[in-house]
Amino acid sequence: MLNKSNKILVPVDFSEQSLIALSQSYNLAKKINAELVLLYVIEELNPMVKRLYKELNEIKGAVENNLKNLAEEKSKETGLVFSVEIEEGKIYNKIVEVAEKINARFIVMGTKGNENSKFIGSNANKVVKTAPCPVITIKGQQHKKGCDKIVLPLDLTKETSDKVNQAIEIAELFTAEIFIVSVLQTGKEEIVNKLKDQLLIVRQYIENRGVKCTAEIVKILKS
Repeated sequence: MLNKSNKILVPVDFSEQSLIALSQSYNLAKKINAELVLLYVIEELNPMVKRLYKELNEIKGAVENNLKNLAEEKSKETGLVFSVEIEEGKIYNKIVEVAEKINARFIVMGTKGNENSKFIGSNANKVVKTAPCPVITIKGQQHKKGCDKIVLPLDLTKETSDKVNQAIEIAELFTAEIFIVSVLQTGKEEIVNKLKDQLLIVRQYIENRGVKCTAEIVKILKS
């Protein structure tokens, strides 16, 4: 794996949720001495809609001014280094592309989703699945600085070393505890025992790095 730069990508659309995500990125940026890269994606316009605009560049110009003003304001407020990126296209595609281009260490992004849903929004979900780096999604308005508990879901039938090391990295930054959860859909004792052994190895690996860790296997038997 390539070494990541000290850049955190923060997609911003000036909505309240994206600005909450931005504010949540400050503590992480200070912990790793990172530059915050603000990204605004102008959603892909079909040709018919484009004809309604005399100049798409006028839209980009207005967005760029607003984004630069936001970066300047927040840089003065926090003492952090900011830069800006503007792209046109599908939101989730451009977030992943820019993350790859700048070799981002983290992506921090707001997610709206359904207010009563436990699931993240569609753009955030697609970014989480395809991003080249860890993605931290921020939903709702009430948050605290950093984190003290990290839930680490693991599929122990697959390669998990990257995911485990990324969780350890964040846990070390915030002195957080890791809770490993693995879901099994079988009651076969041989398989269960094998996965318990694998889970123990992962737990010991994390604890040997000086991070507090607990682990649990959740059995969901198919009817």
